[in-house]
Order: sequence, then structure tokens, then C-alpha cells
Amino acid sequence: MTIQEILSKRILVLDGAMGTMIQRHTLTEDDFRGKKFKDHDHLLKGNNDLLSITRPDIIKDIHRKYFQAGADIAETNTFSSTTIAQADYHLEDAVYEINYQSARIAREVADEFTATEPDKPRFVAGSIGPTNKTASISPDVNNPGFRGVSFDELAQAYKEQAKALIDGGVDMLLVETVFDTLNAKAALFGISALFDETGKEIPVMVSGTITDASGRTLSGQTTQAFLISLEHMPLLSIGLNCALGAKDLRPYLQVLAKDSHFFVSAHPNAGLPNEFGEYDETPEAMASQIEVFLKEGLINIIGGCCGTTPDHIRAIAEMAAKYSPRSVAELEAD
Repeated sequence: MTIQEILSKRILVLDGAMGTMIQRHTLTEDDFRGKKFKDHDHLLKGNNDLLSITRPDIIKDIHRKYFQAGADIAETNTFSSTTIAQADYHLEDAVYEINYQSARIAREVADEFTATEPDKPRFVAGSIGPTNKTASISPDVNNPGFRGVSFDELAQAYKEQAKALIDGGVDMLLVETVFDTLNAKAALFGISALFDETGKEIPVMVSGTITDASGRTLSGQTTQAFLISLEHMPLLSIGLNCALGAKDLRPYLQVLAKDSHFFVSAHPNAGLPNEFGEYDETPEAMASQIEVFLKEGLINIIGGCCGTTPDHIRAIAEMAAKYSPRSVAELEAD
């Protein structure tokens, strides 16, 4: 059964935050370096994606915990695994290996769980983050026309990342935390070029982020404009993640649920961060807020972003099992 067929029958659960779980470990510079990067000329602590190479045991354990909690889809540990983002660590040459190994780790754990529960197949989504640069906004307030990165540079970086993730065995690609739709367009352009070159296609998910109470992305788009900008692509799903908690995300998900002909996804934060940058929302509170989405029939894929843990995903999965997914067929019939 394809993921599209499964999504038409039940709500699928995406995993929770990778970074939140990594922070539970007291990791040192040596953990990030390992043997392979022992003599690297730049500090590497904080480069979480690198742990897929230097501490795969930690990443594998995190995937297992989320699957045990009820997740159907695991995101690879590759949120910052483009050449553009890895340039901060002087690790552009390691990008293929980081993505490939991250995909292999998630694939291995997903297959373990699928083997024990064949009626509940587990999937792997290749996480493609927004990079640390924006194609639409100048980083220099004195030069509005300046751009820190070009569309072509972004497209090439995303294409390289997607190739490594697919080589590593992901089931789908997730272009996530989109704060600039032009970046997302570059990602989709690069992915489409890769599909054309290889003759192999896999489903693609896109998830944007509403940056504040204005209800707009960082590059100024409303949710509806975000959808219109991307709906020419044959996406598996479109959704929202990060920035806001579940309660504040609801009105924007209503827009997507009403107008999108794709499946709709959401993986909100565990509320808003406190003054220390930590997330206090309990699994029970978050699941209760998400239940409103489910009752209204807004969602096909639900999970968690910043601050969420396996306990949050367990509570969300138990809640999601009680409800039917949003119907896409009815919209297509209209």
C-alpha cells in the first residue's frame, strides 16, 4: 500500500524534535568530531547533523524512541545538511556523507519496526531545512538589493542534498520550516531537476512556518499566498511547522485545509518558548490543542517540532487514532 493510500485511510504521525532529544545528552566537542573529524580546523560542537557520522548510536536511539511512541514517519537528522548551511563549519565536502548516513540510519530503524508490525509500515522523510540564508530579503539594511545567496546556488545545494537522501533510502523528501517561499521554490526546482536526471521520483512534502502573530512568513506571505505560490507542484502534502504552538497555528491550518488539494500536515512547537528559550507545554496540553484540528478535519499528517519529545508524540498519536483524516477526494470532486 502506498503512503497516499494510507493517508486516505488514517492520520499519520510524524516524529518530534531531533534537537530537543540531542540536547538531553551532555555532548562535548569530541563527540561531534569523532575519529573522522578529529583534526578538522573548525569547532564542530553544535553541528547536530554531524552526529549521524560521529555518534550514530544517539541518532538511532532517538529514531527508535519516536517509533516506539507511535510515529509513522521519521525525519532524517539533516535539517542543516546543505553545503550552504555546513559552510559555517567548513564542512561542505562532508554534505553527501552526512545526508547519506542520516538516511541509512533512519531507514534501518524504520525497517526494524515495519518488520515487527507489517500492518503499520514506518516511513522515512528526508529533512531539508531552509538554510541560513534567504533569497528574498537583503541581509544588509543599507543595500536592499543585495542577496546573500542566489536562486541557482540554493537549487544546486538542495539538489545535492536530495540526491544523497534518496541514495540513502528515504521514502519522501520534506522541505520544511520554509520562511522564504523563494527558497522553497529553489528546493523544488532542484529536486525536479534531480528527478528528471535520474528518472526516479519520490513524494515531496512542503511545510512553511508562520513567524509571528501577523500570520505571515518571514518573506511576507499569507498562508493562502504561500499555498498559491507552490500549488503548481505535484506535492504529497503542504503544511505548517515551528514558530507557533498548536493553539496559534489553527487559523492558518484552516486556510490550507479549505483550499489545498494536497494532504495537509502540521508539526507545531510545544507551545512558545519561555524566557530561557525552553518549551514548557506538556504532552497532554499539546494533544488537547491538536484535538481541535482533528475534530475539524483539518489534518492528514500530525507531529511535533521544537520542544516535543516521545512523550508528546505518544499523546498525539493516541489522540490522532481516534479521528478520521481530512478528505482530499471531496475537494478534488469539487
